[in-house]
Parts: sequence; C-alpha cells; structure tokens
Amino acid sequence: MNTEFFIAKRIFSKGKNNFSRPIVNISITSIALGLAAIIISVAVTTGFQTAIRNKIIGFGSHIRINKYDLNSSYQTMPINKNQKFYPYLDTVKGIKHIQVYAIKAGIIKTKEQIYGVVLKGIASDYDWDFFKNKIIKGKPFIVNDSIKNNNIVISKYIASKLKMKLNDDVIMYFIQDPSRMRKFKISGIYETGLEEYDEIYALVDIAHIQKLNGWTKNQVSGFEVLIDNFNDLDKMGKYVYNNVGYDLNSKTIKELNVSLFDWLNLQNTNVFIILTMVILVSAITIISTLLILILEKTNMIGILKSLGAKNWSMRKIFVYNAEYIIGKGILWGNIIGITICLLQKKFEIFTLNQESYYVSVIPVNIDLLNILIINLGTIVISVLILIIPSYIISRITPIKAIRYD
Repeated sequence: MNTEFFIAKRIFSKGKNNFSRPIVNISITSIALGLAAIIISVAVTTGFQTAIRNKIIGFGSHIRINKYDLNSSYQTMPINKNQKFYPYLDTVKGIKHIQVYAIKAGIIKTKEQIYGVVLKGIASDYDWDFFKNKIIKGKPFIVNDSIKNNNIVISKYIASKLKMKLNDDVIMYFIQDPSRMRKFKISGIYETGLEEYDEIYALVDIAHIQKLNGWTKNQVSGFEVLIDNFNDLDKMGKYVYNNVGYDLNSKTIKELNVSLFDWLNLQNTNVFIILTMVILVSAITIISTLLILILEKTNMIGILKSLGAKNWSMRKIFVYNAEYIIGKGILWGNIIGITICLLQKKFEIFTLNQESYYVSVIPVNIDLLNILIINLGTIVISVLILIIPSYIISRITPIKAIRYD
C-alpha cells in the first residue's frame, strides 16, 4: 500500500471541519474558473480568427494569380486563360480548386442617387460554397459559357443604400471611350459582414466584363486558387509562384491583406496576457493553499518525522493533497468552459456589433487538441509549482513541530 497516499486521503476525509476546508474549496473554485477562462479565451480567439479568415478567403481565395502590373486600379491587364497550370493545379495535392475571374469598376444609377461599385465577373467554374450561407435573399445565378447571364448578386449594404430589392433592375454605367451601359437583374443579396467587400463588390457573369473591355472569351483578369488547409498557405503559395511562369505573379491572401492578418495575429497577444494572469493567480492560490495545509498539519509532520518518516515522504503526502485540489479544479474547469462554449456555438447567446468586429455573434472554435494541450499544460505547471512550498517541510524539525500550537 502507498502509505503517503493513504495518509493524504485520511487528511481529506477527516478534514471536512478544519479551518483549511474553505480555503481548499476557494482554491478548487479558483483553478476551475481560471481553466474555464483559458478554454473560453482560446476558443473565442481561434474562432474569431477562423471566422474572419474564412470570410476573406471566401471572397478572395487563398492565392491570386495576376499579370505583373504596377497599376493598382480596378482596370486590370488581361491574361489568356489557356495556361499550363489551368486547370492542371486542381490535380495537385493540397490544392482544392482553381477558377478564373475578371473585375471592372462601374456606377449604379437610380432615380435618386448614383453609387460606385466593382463588378467581379465569374465563370462556370466558380465555387459558390462560400456564398451558400451568405446570400440572405434570392439565390446564386448559373453561369453558362455559351449564353450570357444578365443576373447580378449585390450586397445588403448596396441594396439598402440604393433602396433596391430582389428582382429589381440595376442600371450600370461604365466610364470608358465610348461610355457603356448595362442592365442587370438582382437575383440575390448577400452579406458577409466585411465592409471592405460589402460596400463595393457585386457578382456578374464574366462575359459582360470581357465584352465591355473588348476582350476575347479566353481573356480574364486572373485566377483564384483555393487550397485544402490554410496552414499550408505559405508552402502552396511558393509552389504556385514557381509554376505560373515568368510573366505572371501570384500572391497569397496574407500578402494581399497584410494589415488585416496582422490585426488577427494581435489577438494571440491578448490570449497570452490572459494566460499569464490566470496562471499567476492560480499559482499563488495553489501555493497559499498548500502552505495553509502544511501549517495546519505541522504537529502531524513532527510526529511522523519522529517515527522515522523521511522528508520526501512528507512532501509526497501534501503533493497528493494538492494534486487532488488541482484535479478537481481541472475537472470542473473543463465542464464549465466546454459547456459555455457549446451553449454559445448552439444558441449564439453573446452577440457583437458586426460593423466593428465583422461578425454578428461571438464565434467559438471547440478544438479537442487545444483543450488537451491546455489541460496538459495546466497539470505540468501546477506540479512544478508544488515543488516550492513542499520544500518547507524539510525545514520542519520534529521537536518544534510537536510543540507547535
């Protein structure tokens, strides 16, 4: 039988009325709340980063391929879509899809006002997965390479600003020589929550842009590449760059949106600060609780030492007590943290101002690997912390301990 574990167990079973009991309960509560706070913080931060990142990628893809051009306007140089990598890249491991696109700036004119927008032309190879739950009214339009489609999908922001609704006609003017006009019909209204896109972008058949620009059916503004795993973005970005040819350039979504991704990475700093503060509070709580237990059982330590018990045996007794406190705190911390995350994910209880945070509800990402790492980290740090107060036992002499009142 493990003598130290038996004694530690007896201390807790017989110590329900001791003055240290409330301190132990406070310690368990502190550890539980601290761990719950860490789980929720990590889940919210990773969920927020993933939600914003997916929105940016959904609208602009992981990697964009364009012609080398120093011009930053919406009037792009055409590329021949008959490239060696198109649609060959679809077959490369790690690459999910490649599609063509074209953009052109125009002006929507109504009876009351005018509004500048950017048309994004899409072809029959366009992946609508991102917009499936972003189109709040109507539906996507089908692009046929042989028949031009006159439908348009605009944002809720543009529709509200111009007082337009589903199935309304949209009259657009294009400033060029000679000036052109096109009429579209609203087939869908989307909302992503990203003002940078919602305020200016509308989707149309790529054939309209090709004709307005005087391009052939084989000329496009560029290619959009979707990959399977965002963590492979840098690696796949280098692969695409090395395989598009000397006259084309490719950039990842991180390179195209440097400031936005830097802002998302700053969220990790907030989590680090929270983790540091919680760990410090929990460490102080654990050390204080263990010291109180040692002081309360000083007489017992003296008696056991006088009977021949070694310092290491004495320390193990109180380490077992502390491990019980930590274990119970971790159990309740997981229950509280995971339950709150599940409730938020299911019922979307806590909301946000979408104009400021790009999302309307607080997103959570319940990742079992993250939870496992948090728990293992908590256990390792707690065990290391226990070494500090347990050394005090080795300085207690049997005579002084027995006389201690």
